[in-house]
Amino acid sequence: MKFSLSQEFVAELLGTLVLILFGCGVVAMIKLFGANPAIPGEVVMGGYTNIVLGWGFAVLMGIFISGTISGAHLNPAVSIALAATGRFPWAKVPAYILAQLIGAFLGAAIVFAVYHAKWMGVDPGLTSTAGVFSTFPAVPGFWPGFLDQVVGTALLMGLILAIGDKLNNAQGSAWGPLAVAFVVMAVGISFGGMNGYAINPARDLGPRLFALLAGFKNLGDLNVWLVPVIGPIVGALVGAFIYDFAIGRPLARAGEAHVGVQGVDPEYNAAR
Repeated sequence: MKFSLSQEFVAELLGTLVLILFGCGVVAMIKLFGANPAIPGEVVMGGYTNIVLGWGFAVLMGIFISGTISGAHLNPAVSIALAATGRFPWAKVPAYILAQLIGAFLGAAIVFAVYHAKWMGVDPGLTSTAGVFSTFPAVPGFWPGFLDQVVGTALLMGLILAIGDKLNNAQGSAWGPLAVAFVVMAVGISFGGMNGYAINPARDLGPRLFALLAGFKNLGDLNVWLVPVIGPIVGALVGAFIYDFAIGRPLARAGEAHVGVQGVDPEYNAAR
């Protein structure tokens, strides 16, 4: 199937919108309901485990929405890494990134609208809840959070390629979306504390821009804005190139050598 760039743009926008609705939605539930004393009849949410599960399911649902049409990048770092390794045309990257940012911005706006009445009761001055939308560092400065984002996104990108590589995982297409969701959960469980578990520039920047326009305070200094944008892009490139060097290219060369010795190999052709 072939789709126009405008169709891919809409699919990527909607996929990222769904990602943020579920992802920021679970953080809003915990921030607005979990931190307050229990009130009769009111839901009291859990903590970080809910956030990790929520973001994993958010990625899964975003993939289901947009995967067939746009490939469900849902992340500028993924689009850039795919283009840098020859898997995606550079000409489409700006449109994909714009769609992801718009989808993330709109998702944040819808979450705020849904919870607005409760929000005004918990944080009427919008001084302490910007973390519903964006990430913040556990340690001040650029480098601690940057390293965290590079490692987390390198894991994400390398494993996305491993899951989608039919020479490495012949059945990957059947369970790929769920596997990617598990990767996101695993990154959150293991590397979620240092810089808030963004691993996606659009996931952080789009909602942060909405929070700025909506009047939220304490959105952070320049480092807080830049780390979740620059770190994931660098990390995705590192993860993609490491995967290609250590796994992807050796598999491709082995497959080509096998075809050269055995002649036409239907299983190899199907995997490619």
